[in-house]
Amino acid sequence: MAEVIYSGVRESRPGRVNDLGTTGRQVEQDFKKGCLKRADRSFAQGLQCQQINSMAALMSLEDSVFVSHSPQGCVGCSIMAVDMYRVGQAHRGIKNIKNPRIIVTNIDQKSVVFGGEEKLRESVKLAVERYHPKLIFVYASCASGIIGDDIDAITADLQKEFDSVIVPIHCEGFKSKICASGFDAAFIAINKYILKKEKREKEKGLVNLFAPTTVSYADQLEMERMLKAIDIKVNYIPFYSSLEKIKRIPAAEASTSICKVFADEFMKTLWEDYEIPYSHTVMPIGIRNTDKWFRGIAKVLGKEDEVEEIIQKEHERIEPLVKKIRSKLQGKRVFICGGTGRSFAAAALIDDFGMELVGLETPTYDEDAQVDIEYLNNIHKDYVVDIANMQPFEQVNLVNKLKPDAFIGVPEWAAKLGIPTTHVLDGKRPTMGYDGLLYLGNKIAEQLQNPGFNKKLAQHVKLPYKDSWYDEDAFKYIEK
Repeated sequence: MAEVIYSGVRESRPGRVNDLGTTGRQVEQDFKKGCLKRADRSFAQGLQCQQINSMAALMSLEDSVFVSHSPQGCVGCSIMAVDMYRVGQAHRGIKNIKNPRIIVTNIDQKSVVFGGEEKLRESVKLAVERYHPKLIFVYASCASGIIGDDIDAITADLQKEFDSVIVPIHCEGFKSKICASGFDAAFIAINKYILKKEKREKEKGLVNLFAPTTVSYADQLEMERMLKAIDIKVNYIPFYSSLEKIKRIPAAEASTSICKVFADEFMKTLWEDYEIPYSHTVMPIGIRNTDKWFRGIAKVLGKEDEVEEIIQKEHERIEPLVKKIRSKLQGKRVFICGGTGRSFAAAALIDDFGMELVGLETPTYDEDAQVDIEYLNNIHKDYVVDIANMQPFEQVNLVNKLKPDAFIGVPEWAAKLGIPTTHVLDGKRPTMGYDGLLYLGNKIAEQLQNPGFNKKLAQHVKLPYKDSWYDEDAFKYIEK
């Protein structure tokens, strides 16, 4: 029987759902019974695209150029990754802050009719002449996929002319509704065109630490501090990484990821192709999750005893401080929205502060999410679950009905309803590990004590929905 190779499309794995409106109790029961079926929305207000995630995952790699074989509009959402890249440079003490090198082939109507091959060739040649990069990433798009431009054949032909490593990435937006598929597409391409299944001599104590763009420099330092305490050297990738660090991946003794859905599929591939064991647990937000994440990688490396001593010392240090924050947040009702790993991690964190979960929005539901839901259902009585890739119209409906005291997550829409908000998908501030927990808790308390900005914002900004929508069922457009 032929080996089944992962396609990079997350829906190809069984049990992954991306459109659902329910409760925590109900989704746990339905998943256990095998009754959780994929649905669709008869109306959708935008989706996060795979191409944006593929670009964001690699945007800060040194000596790289990013060629988007697409119309100009396809790179519009990359502004967030560009912002994170610039901020990250400032936090790392870089004085001459640069933008990533992005070239768009600008597929237009003529390209759709006659093909965009020549535009792609010209763009890659321009990238080499202008920047002389070590790496050139060529991103497919919905448009290039539909017209059938063979980016693999084109880049293979161009590779004969140039010394730069040219990596085609198949992240056509129509392939998957689960935006994390974009991460997988980027890693599949890295394995195929850079690592090439070539094994390297192992470096003792070296661990691959995979991190997305939204992990702040403070969080990186916290993770490295924790791992250094058990004598682990970190290969921090792919954010602020390089071709040399990417090539170093097969030399690692183990792998782990800060985000639960960022490199989970890639770590499986590294085990299959390079025999690199990995830890896949949770995102380290909050005491319980940080402990679990820390123990996970320690177990892979046989450092269980060492890590328990460190965890005990960390608890002794932070628990009195957490108790002070808890006195300010006890009993406050909260709605959470974030990425699949981050939203569930933040939901566990609020128990550290005695808060009550009333609503949870996350892009995907799968076996990993089920583990988290079972944990949350032991803590929180009843809460709404919205499985949605974006869909702000559902979020504002729910937040308006539930009227939480605080909103944790991606706050733009909730802030305009006058709810005190705290950003958890933020590459500018610490949120992870033992120290990140203290910062985040104090930030939530500060927002609750000073809600004036959000209240004034609600008075002067009107969301683009009719008043009648707030009386409707938030999930009326989900077709089961």
